[in-house]
Amino acid sequence: MTSWTYLLCENRIVTGLNTLINTETFPIDNTGFQQQCRDILRRDGAFVMAGFLQPEAIKQVKQEAEANQHHAYFCQNKHTVYLSPPDADLPEDHIRNHKVDSSKGCITNDVIPADSPLRTLYNSPVFKEFLCTVLEEEALYEYADPMSSINIHYARTGQELGWHFDNSSFAITLMIQEAEQGGVFEYVGGMRDSAKGDMNYTGVEQVLKGEVATKQLSMPAGTLVMFRGRDAIHRVTPNEGETTRLLVVLAYNSQPGIALEAEAMKTFYGRVA
Repeated sequence: MTSWTYLLCENRIVTGLNTLINTETFPIDNTGFQQQCRDILRRDGAFVMAGFLQPEAIKQVKQEAEANQHHAYFCQNKHTVYLSPPDADLPEDHIRNHKVDSSKGCITNDVIPADSPLRTLYNSPVFKEFLCTVLEEEALYEYADPMSSINIHYARTGQELGWHFDNSSFAITLMIQEAEQGGVFEYVGGMRDSAKGDMNYTGVEQVLKGEVATKQLSMPAGTLVMFRGRDAIHRVTPNEGETTRLLVVLAYNSQPGIALEAEAMKTFYGRVA
């Protein structure tokens, strides 16, 4: 486990969060700890907090996920690595137009129970303040639509997320249940420079051919991960075991009033709010 050397300050974490997260190891209201986490994310593009959730919170969220699995929308999609439509000005076999497979199930925010630990954590001002400091955002806001703020993803045997870049600048996830085999998060940082329009087609092709060494994130149950995937190509390998991989996505926006478009809802959730 990581050895933290954060600066001491007054502990002001509300009692409710102590039952959900390991505040002894991760004092998220501590200014020095927040700054140390920010520096790690700046340096690595990924920040992993193994053991973040308390065992009872993991157990409750897992039970909720299993109880509501019948609400999940399972789908299999083919998409480009850049998560955008193919470019008709480029050859069909160009890496820009190459398609990969992704498959998963998902339940949406409106299915998450009102008393779920996920809602307590997601809405906590202390937690959001911590995220703002680490992510270097002025404020974070929930989605304006009722479906997108908290999602639980299910990866059954054979399901995977193909190589891709994110459209958003950051992602926040909680691992609830690992796959027995497979289901590994792999990435290569700095694979493109989206701000400058550099898509690095050569490098991406090398990744897809297995010619580039990848990094892996170890995420046992209870792990919180912050990841910058806009310029880091990443995937989740196929689940090779019988145990369903359960992952929570905590989605925030840097501006208020943002909702997922109806077409995107239909694609990801199988329905429109």
